[in-house]
Amino acid sequence: MTKSLASRVNTLSPSTTLAITAKAKEMKESGIDVIGLGAGEPDYNTPANIIEAAYTSMKEGKTKYTPAGGLPALKDAIIQKLQKDQGLDYSRKEIMIGIGAKHVLYTLFQVILNPDDEVIIPSPYWVSYPEQVKLAGGVPVHIEGTAAALFKVTAQQIRDAVTSKTKAVIINSPGNPTGMIYSKEELQQIADACQDKDIWIISDEIYEKLVYDGAKHVSVAQLSDDAKKRTLLINGVSKSHSMTGWRIGYIAGDAEVVNAMTDLASHSTSNPTTTSQYATIEAYNGPQDAVETMRKAFESRLEQVYPQLSAIPGFNVIKPQGAFYLLPDVSEAVKNTGFANVDDFAAALLTTANVAVIPGSGFGSPDTIRLSYATSIELLEEAIRRIHAFVEANWKE
Repeated sequence: MTKSLASRVNTLSPSTTLAITAKAKEMKESGIDVIGLGAGEPDYNTPANIIEAAYTSMKEGKTKYTPAGGLPALKDAIIQKLQKDQGLDYSRKEIMIGIGAKHVLYTLFQVILNPDDEVIIPSPYWVSYPEQVKLAGGVPVHIEGTAAALFKVTAQQIRDAVTSKTKAVIINSPGNPTGMIYSKEELQQIADACQDKDIWIISDEIYEKLVYDGAKHVSVAQLSDDAKKRTLLINGVSKSHSMTGWRIGYIAGDAEVVNAMTDLASHSTSNPTTTSQYATIEAYNGPQDAVETMRKAFESRLEQVYPQLSAIPGFNVIKPQGAFYLLPDVSEAVKNTGFANVDDFAAALLTTANVAVIPGSGFGSPDTIRLSYATSIELLEEAIRRIHAFVEANWKE
């Protein structure tokens, strides 16, 4: 009996985020005072009304299988949300609910990609995009969003990257790890390019509710009939309602794609967790006060810690417009503290200063580190103080 693994998994890169988080957790459990800034989840608990709705559903016996693509009542709640927030009209057959937005994306790539199909991925990017494309037999094609362009790519870059094998481009706005937001005008140009080249737009909008300083979230699907037809909109309640562990995400888009995804899910997951679906119905249909409370808290933290982080020698920081991450370019600090690269710098920061950050190499941005401000302001300020002291103690000029 052969014991070799399937070739598809041999192409995978381990998650940098999870590796750093695991190391920080191990240090904490051994009694070390580690401050973790790697978290990709809000530090708020799920709102009480959502928890109560889940509990009520269980007491009422709503604990059995649901349709593979999700409860009709939850699809209706999502349809109403998309109409209210974006003015978009979808039917139930155009909605599929999965086990978090990550699972939805994975399933999407499985049903739209054939071997060697290409997906254009702007960098910096969320770590799982290229890995999921590879698992579906596809080829990630990276185009760079430079710091000068606020980490965003242009329509012309997309046009230049398209080949006969291109199937889709991913747009993540607000973005992880950058926190940057594409304007309506930028999205219109991208939509026009995708129409000309006849490719899908995969629009990851999971951070849509977390926008700051008067910034506006626009879905590319809002821009025209053609943009809506070719947009596969991905969203969920993990970030907006602090429901990361409940694992509910969804896609809104082309009915044929959604049907194929639902068929695939029926053979892989059966259905999203029933209790979590009832909780999500309440998340969308119930009061939204907690969403705004959390958004304001993140905005306040950003306003406080951005100047402090910018004051660290060798740190060049662009102020984000959304999400809850900062992505400073630390190449100057790395050079002047004698480390070979950002990964080594981040490792030393963890073991010496007891601060966990994520090296940008995992996001296709090797000169940066990602810090999450989804933690208390007291811990954030202490972490930045430690980072500042670490850099100054190791500065060699």
